[in-house]
Amino acid sequence: MRTIVVSAVNIRKGGTLTILKNCLEYLSDFAQREDYRIVALVHRKDLAYYPGIEYIEMPDTIKSWGRRLWCEYITMYKISKSLSPVYLWFSLHDTTPRVIAERQAVYCQTSFPFLNWKLKDLAFDYKIVLFALLTRFAYRINIKRNKFLIVQAEWLRKGFSDMFGLPESKFIVAPPKMQNVNAKQGKDKRYNNNKLHTFLFAATPDCHKNFELICLAAQQLEKELGENKFKVTLTINGTENKYARWLYKKWGDVKSLDFAGFMSKENLYSTYENTDCLLFPSRIETWGLPISEFAQLGKPMLLADLPYAHETAAGSKNVAFFNVNKPDELKEQMKRLILNDRTFLSKVPERNIAEPVSYSWKELIDHLIKKNQ
Repeated sequence: MRTIVVSAVNIRKGGTLTILKNCLEYLSDFAQREDYRIVALVHRKDLAYYPGIEYIEMPDTIKSWGRRLWCEYITMYKISKSLSPVYLWFSLHDTTPRVIAERQAVYCQTSFPFLNWKLKDLAFDYKIVLFALLTRFAYRINIKRNKFLIVQAEWLRKGFSDMFGLPESKFIVAPPKMQNVNAKQGKDKRYNNNKLHTFLFAATPDCHKNFELICLAAQQLEKELGENKFKVTLTINGTENKYARWLYKKWGDVKSLDFAGFMSKENLYSTYENTDCLLFPSRIETWGLPISEFAQLGKPMLLADLPYAHETAAGSKNVAFFNVNKPDELKEQMKRLILNDRTFLSKVPERNIAEPVSYSWKELIDHLIKKNQ
């Protein structure tokens, strides 16, 4: 019987928890069909519990970076010795632990090593800057021990390959599975000048999301066109953290901005259907999920001119890109849409992802454990 270890000790919420659940759900079924022992190192097993999996709970590792590093390079080494022989050690949280295993793989989930942080990021949330710097360091440790590295996008494969001097063939691209928005297909219509033109930016109140670019563009556009010509809905309410409070204090009086607050999936999808155009100015993303979701409606999207947005929007119609440091550029694009000018929009070319690529957990696990790989 072969042993597969999945280490995910710092995963507790959000998209990373979804990945952990999907991984263990598949391995739970896999272990019952094949002659494999599955061991999961987790923060708490109730976060992602599935039958047929042995759990080792490690709740203290998230208390500090020191504890995390000790866990990665001391504790996990001891665990790997006690579980020996380990056929595959699969780390789901970016870092490559020091372990004894026939083969290792790491899921590189965060794109923060590529964040071009600014001084204001330090003022609003210094942890984001520290995280960007620490992940560059943490990724580098032991990274060449991995037989494979898993990323969600082609741009990350190329970026990490260049950053760490690894061949692109070692990176498996595993694009996220898209959820059907279940909203009506947007019609390619010309907008009525008397109709309030609606824009949306759906994001968490983190400073790298670049809300201020939209706020500046909306403020300038309102001065040019007047009030009641357009509305920009933001999924923050201005109270969530220091950054959100600054945004609301500075631009809360702009009539065309709607600080609507957090939306459930159901409310967000309904808002998509009633929105004319998606805005997405984030300075860094692994994969821009709202872009994938909104693209299903065929409506216009104004997106950051960055690699993640180009890849996420591949194949989408009615798209334009803007410089994330130039609010005037975004303002002009919004203005043209409001005035019924869509000539600047175009289709984003389709992309064929080079092998190795996996579109399901079955494909990914098969690739990781294949004997001749």
